[in-house]
Amino acid sequence: MAIQYQHPLDRTFHALGDGTRRQMLSMLATSGALSAGELRAPFDVAQPTVSKHLKVLESAGLVRREIDGRTHRFRLEAAAMKEAEDWITRHRDFWEGTLGRLEAFVSDPGAPEDGA
Repeated sequence: MAIQYQHPLDRTFHALGDGTRRQMLSMLATSGALSAGELRAPFDVAQPTVSKHLKVLESAGLVRREIDGRTHRFRLEAAAMKEAEDWITRHRDFWEGTLGRLEAFVSDPGAPEDGA
């Protein structure tokens, strides 16, 4: 049974959770638009497998498909990646602050807390 992600950020993180898809995104970032065949070249996988990876990336909004006759070319879309980066930044800032306060407490438990 396939998981159906409702929130776009869930689809983005799902897509980024696979090494093959991350490598495809890296290829698009450095090369611009590439065909499905060009994206398949470095991998020892069948064409249907690459098609499934590309559909996951499209569903997440990380790539855009352009069709010219029988050739399907893919381009990187940065908006979904930016949303994921913003989410990571917010949570990293929270945890860095929390861990900083914990470190200060462990170092000197008798010291007053900030803002006290």
